[in-house]
Order: sequence, then structure tokens, then C-alpha cells
Amino acid sequence: MTSHEIDYKIIGNDIQFVEVELDPQETVIAEAGAMVYMEDGITFEARLGDGTRADQGLMGKLLQAGSRILSGESLFITHFTNNGYGKKHVSFAAPYPGTIIAVDLKEVRNNLVVQKDGFLCAAYGTKLTITLNKKIGSGLLGGEGFIFEKLEGDGKAFIHAGGTVIEKQLNNEVLRIDTGCVVAFEPTLD
Repeated sequence: MTSHEIDYKIIGNDIQFVEVELDPQETVIAEAGAMVYMEDGITFEARLGDGTRADQGLMGKLLQAGSRILSGESLFITHFTNNGYGKKHVSFAAPYPGTIIAVDLKEVRNNLVVQKDGFLCAAYGTKLTITLNKKIGSGLLGGEGFIFEKLEGDGKAFIHAGGTVIEKQLNNEVLRIDTGCVVAFEPTLD
């Protein structure tokens, strides 16, 4: 599924929020409770799934929703759609201070693994699933557990992290990171 093309701006310094501009009939998906404000003409609906698969059926949606509960996330994903005329704005923020990072999923090979609680919102068409930490020792000793969220698609996604964020590009290098400090990574990393 091709993601909706959304425009955005990140506002603020220590406590940020992202304002998304939606053209008519464009949709953005977000974690329940992340919306700060929305303009008239935008409608919202809580759904069991992310909407990427119309053929998923009720059982598939329940399984996907159940996996979200395992990761500590809400059972529902909220869909915000511009059903009005002209461009409309909706904004999202995390429940704690930190930094919002805009990620173009096309630039990270169409998927990204995100620390649980890290997903904020994304263009409609982004698939949200859970993935497990493959190293049992890091899950037990690191204290952050085994469950991550996986974002797949070709549009924009927004992730949130408490504190300051730095990006590290690895070129056949080893970098050991405390699991509590990882925000997101490409699935090719071990």
C-alpha cells in the first residue's frame, strides 16, 4: 500500500509537537491520546488496525491489536482524515518531554524498528507490527525487554524519544548501546 504524502513541521524545543498538514481525503494514523489539536473538517476514528490491509478480517485485526497490547501500546490506532475543503492541520505530542524525529521510511529501506512507546504518528499506509529482540541476554540484562514496534511503508513516520537524540551511522563497526537509550534502528542491525 502506498502511504499518503503528508506535509509537516515540528514545533518547540524541549517539549515538541508535530503539526501535520492534510490535503482533502488524506489520513494520518496516531497513537491513542497523542492528538493535541485538530482543525474543523478533520474527523477521527479509533480502529483496531492500522488500515494497511483491507482483507485482514476481524480475527487478523484482533491479533494485531493483541500484539500491540503486548508491547504496552493502546489497543486502538486513531485515524485522522481531512474530510473538509482545503488543507487542514492536526498536531500530535508524546506524553512526556523529548524530541520528535521525522523519518522518511523510503530512506531506511521501508522499515524501521522503534523502541516501544516510540511511535507517535505516521502517514496512512504505514504498517505497525511488533518484533522481538533476538538476543535473550540483552532483553533480560538490559531491562527494556524483548518487544519493539516495527514500522513498514514508504511514507513519513514520527517517533518520539525522551531527551536529546543523536544519529549514529555504522559502517561495519561495532557500537554497544544501553537498551534503554536506543530510540530506533534499521532491522539489518544486530
